[in-house]
Amino acid sequence: MIEVDEDLVRALLREQHPDLADRPIREVAGGWGNQMWRLGDDLVIRMQRMDRSPDPQLKERRWLPGLAARLPLPIPAPVRSGTPGERFPKMWTVMTWVHGIPLDGTTITRGDHAADTLAAFLEALHVPAPPEAPGASDFGTHPRDARDGFERFIGAVDLDAFGFGPVEGDIRGVWDDAAATPEWPGPRVWVHGDLHPANVVVADGTLAGIVDFGALFAGDPAWDLGAAWLLLPDGGASRFFDRYAQVDEATFRRARGLAAMKCLFLMLMGQNGDRGLPGGKPNWGPIGRSALDRVLKDL
Repeated sequence: MIEVDEDLVRALLREQHPDLADRPIREVAGGWGNQMWRLGDDLVIRMQRMDRSPDPQLKERRWLPGLAARLPLPIPAPVRSGTPGERFPKMWTVMTWVHGIPLDGTTITRGDHAADTLAAFLEALHVPAPPEAPGASDFGTHPRDARDGFERFIGAVDLDAFGFGPVEGDIRGVWDDAAATPEWPGPRVWVHGDLHPANVVVADGTLAGIVDFGALFAGDPAWDLGAAWLLLPDGGASRFFDRYAQVDEATFRRARGLAAMKCLFLMLMGQNGDRGLPGGKPNWGPIGRSALDRVLKDL
């Protein structure tokens, strides 16, 4: 992995975007696929890190400007393109900065407002996508096709340490129920695909923006609807589904199973967060545990 520091970031800017090179630069903690550097108050540089391909950034460059113009919450929009070169042979992009605190570093205190805001955002996002929109990859498949990921997560998480050992069967039941549903019958709609507490920001106690669209695809909205359990406090999922456009039973069940898998992922990343994983944080474990509690309560 290439070591990126402020000197490298500034050198890249001087070579390719010299009008931005004198802005204050500071690293943003966290990030998995990309390392981020603030550029003044209103911009951020996303630098390819763990992503094996430049495709996620290329996808954001192509599609986010149009989406940003019609969505009711701020999202990052690309403003300059960085070209791979000798100094840094990977992809980098200058984007708008979405102000707020990531939810994995704060809490939502205005739960009803956040549920209504999330429902409005996803209703606006989940519209039919054009034929050339990217399809599902590892994100976006039907739960039955993602079973290997579920088994890997549930096998690696120390369920006893999190207090879930006695209810492992219930967790598997939620997943099996999701895997037994039919395919999404509707049109391919735009889906964020990776909504979890590190990919939304909070201000004034409620949702204030959505970030990291590297998993963006057109397909089944259930991949986003599971965020109702992951992001919202107790009782929020019920209000969310009351506010969101009508959801058929099968889509609800897929969303619930996918939420359970994402909870296990957060628990695993939190469990390993002190072992050098660039995207993992120790507090993700309790966050995932609380979300999984909400999933199981709603059974």
